[in-house]
Amino acid sequence: MTPRTRPLGRSAVEVGELAFGAAGIGNLFTPVSDADAEAAVAAAWESGVRYFDTAPHYGLGLSERRLGRALAGFPRHEYTLSTKVGRLLRPAPAPAGDDLANGFAVPATHRRIWDFSAVGVRRSIEDSLERLGLDRIDVVYLHDPDDHAEQALGEAYPELARLRDEGMVGAIGVGMNQAELLARFIRETDLDAVLLAGRYSLLDQRGLTELLPLAAERGVGVVIGGVFNSGLLADPRPGATFDYAAAPEELLTRALDLKAVCERHGVPLRAAALRFPFGHPAVASVLVGTRSAAEVRDSAAMLRHPVPAALWTELKDRGLLPADVPTPEGTG
Repeated sequence: MTPRTRPLGRSAVEVGELAFGAAGIGNLFTPVSDADAEAAVAAAWESGVRYFDTAPHYGLGLSERRLGRALAGFPRHEYTLSTKVGRLLRPAPAPAGDDLANGFAVPATHRRIWDFSAVGVRRSIEDSLERLGLDRIDVVYLHDPDDHAEQALGEAYPELARLRDEGMVGAIGVGMNQAELLARFIRETDLDAVLLAGRYSLLDQRGLTELLPLAAERGVGVVIGGVFNSGLLADPRPGATFDYAAAPEELLTRALDLKAVCERHGVPLRAAALRFPFGHPAVASVLVGTRSAAEVRDSAAMLRHPVPAALWTELKDRGLLPADVPTPEGTG
């Protein structure tokens, strides 16, 4: 299929509607084989995905290495790749055990060192280029600067801006699980993009309070991650997780109500969850973490599934979405 792309903010970088989140192939929570990781990337390409996102944090560099190898057989000019800075990887003095305390099923061969200094930013990008086997990175995000805001604003951002001016990277941004600090970055810097995870979904619209209107006003592209809120909107059932913890009963009930309305309109809940963010004009892409070829193909199929305007209307009428939340035009 021919992928549809759009500019990422005011930059010259193009991204597709569906982005491949590569934390899964960095052994997020459970191991993934090299073969399955490569098959997932191949399935993404076959499904028309041309935007791939990774980070040094994911599997202590494993995600970057696997993604780089899997993309090596595809034309470099045909895809967009983003990675992140803020955590440098340093060899552990006495490697032992695994990295599951940080969420990744890999040997604890390295330590993560928080570093949002200018020197740290350049070193991180150089290390990522080596792991990826590439000579350039299209998009670089400051990764989770929640507790390092002042250094990220005062040192890391200016260095990324210089790298963008030098042409070493195509676009720069910030990626976080909260909307408030992202809004501050938009107000105080000249970013191209932000990556907002888990805060603009069918269950959580906190990104709409300030961030999304501000991004639209300033011409900043928004990539939305976590549209399934770590699983609850993919398969709402007792024991499902919301933001990586057991979902509260109230949220589970709401997710089941969302699912019931979707089913009345012949739409899988996953399809509505994937399509919902595109109701806002600032949203350029939706990033889905995938660890297998089957998951990639499912996400691509769900994003293509028709979603009628009547579905959004009913969700608002039933109070399952705020009346003023922007929703996509109906399809199908």
